[in-house]
Amino acid sequence: MKYNLSIMKDEPEEAELILHDALRLAYQTDNKKAITYTYDLMANLAFIRGQLENAEQLFKATMSYLLGAGMKQEDNAIIEISLKLASIYATQNRQEFALAGYEFCISTLEEKIEREKELGEDVMSVEEKANTHLLLGMCLDACARYLLFSKQPSQAQRMYEKALQISEEIQGERHPQTIVLMSDLATTLDAQGHFDEAYVYMQRASDLARQINHPELHMVLSNLAAILIHRERYTQAKEIYQEALKQAELKRDEVSIQHIREELAELLRKRSLT
Repeated sequence: MKYNLSIMKDEPEEAELILHDALRLAYQTDNKKAITYTYDLMANLAFIRGQLENAEQLFKATMSYLLGAGMKQEDNAIIEISLKLASIYATQNRQEFALAGYEFCISTLEEKIEREKELGEDVMSVEEKANTHLLLGMCLDACARYLLFSKQPSQAQRMYEKALQISEEIQGERHPQTIVLMSDLATTLDAQGHFDEAYVYMQRASDLARQINHPELHMVLSNLAAILIHRERYTQAKEIYQEALKQAELKRDEVSIQHIREELAELLRKRSLT
């Protein structure tokens, strides 16, 4: 409780001290579950604070304790840690390690899902199976973002397509995460010059985002406007950018407000030159 309050109050230094005290106590009582749990909390805290090298060592320590306690490599808890490690490597531009980490997560989960297809509910619940599918979707999404950042849009596209399919099947088309994945897939198609196909996905994403008042509606609309520019539909792009700007202002997202204003100004400048 005290740890959670420290995090909620945005007091990471206080939280870190509490966790070190908890770890010391766990070692004194030889409580292996408490040791593992505390290492995991410390790793996540370091990750959030951008202390990536420290987070890497702590996540590895957590994984070591879990595996030492008999947990299998295919367990979702191990995959979640592996995904965080891959994300750390991606942030550090350690491409070989990042891609290997994402590949491990994705291939392990795909094999696991295939084996568990025929298991009855008495062995594995529908909810457990769904959680594993959603974790695979998270891994595909993370890998796709890294591939797009690394200028590999065609490979990113395949990852996004799989992630979107999983999200639609498990969470439904109107779920916020499904809409974000739809928008991301459209952006990936746009990056490859597939403007018409990208527009179809982005238009659908923006329609759904409006319907549910998506918290990232302004970002989806901004992406739609960018695709409209590539399709040389400048008047419509201007209208969408203006709508996106209003939404960003409502959300008080200063970074997006600045970005949309710059894009709108660039659009108006281009049109004045034509």
